[in-house]
Amino acid sequence: MKKTIFKSSDSNVFKFVFEDTDIAVEAVLYRYGEFRKRTVICCSTQCGCPMGCTFCGTGKMFVRSLTSKEIVDQVKGVLEEIDCPTDDIEKFQIMFMSMGEPFLNYANVKEAIIKLHELYPNAQLLVSTVAPTNIWPYMFNDFINLSRQIDKIGIQFSVHESLNEKRKLLVPSKTLMLQHISALGERWAIGTDRRPFYNYCVHEGNDTDEDADRLVELFSPEVWETTLSVICEKTESVKASIDRQLNRIKSFSQKLLNRGASVRIFNPAGQDDIGGGCGQLWYFQKWRKEHNQNESEVD
Repeated sequence: MKKTIFKSSDSNVFKFVFEDTDIAVEAVLYRYGEFRKRTVICCSTQCGCPMGCTFCGTGKMFVRSLTSKEIVDQVKGVLEEIDCPTDDIEKFQIMFMSMGEPFLNYANVKEAIIKLHELYPNAQLLVSTVAPTNIWPYMFNDFINLSRQIDKIGIQFSVHESLNEKRKLLVPSKTLMLQHISALGERWAIGTDRRPFYNYCVHEGNDTDEDADRLVELFSPEVWETTLSVICEKTESVKASIDRQLNRIKSFSQKLLNRGASVRIFNPAGQDDIGGGCGQLWYFQKWRKEHNQNESEVD
């Protein structure tokens, strides 16, 4: 695949676009201080995404699922640009959480995980999912078995709301209810002796004490890790989202901490000028529009 690199004004964040005849996919590379200390890669599992999350610019713009080789080649292509051997990285993370829903392409994602573990045995491999209904039962049982075999695998569920009816407005495709997501995470935790994550995008209207109460009841602090982040609207920059919501996130974080939750805040600063955040994959959006236009001209 052809590789193009977009450098952010933040010298620690880079976007990679990989193109072939029928696809354009994006990956993001993060350097925390220096690559030897911590390197994070977010790669795509599909070209576009069929889930249709309302805040995401790639929702409903689905082209096809990626092969396992196309997933692995993103990581290889990104790592060609770092300045140290991967064995020397103290904290190395590969995340399947850029474009696409991993469990809608599970066979290829599984094969890619196995291959990446062979290539980079010190890399943590984190799968992020909105929990489409097809995740259960066979597929998730298989994922638990895979996670037992490879102890570097982790999972994060994109939750975003504490009420099912409100989450449905954000993620209109068929997904599991929050209670079922909680049960799956607990099954995974029991099967692997590791803690699952849930991601919650804080915004006005889902940051109340009642929301905090529901979350700690749904996702027991004894089992779960919490990640708080921002929702970047399709028409909004990452910087605008951060400026508008970071104080709100910090306040909600304290509410969860007061209830015993283990919380981390993800600040996507540095992605603004390259469009690397969830829903802000502007290169793919531009490519898809041009691709559709070219198809129409051929017709």
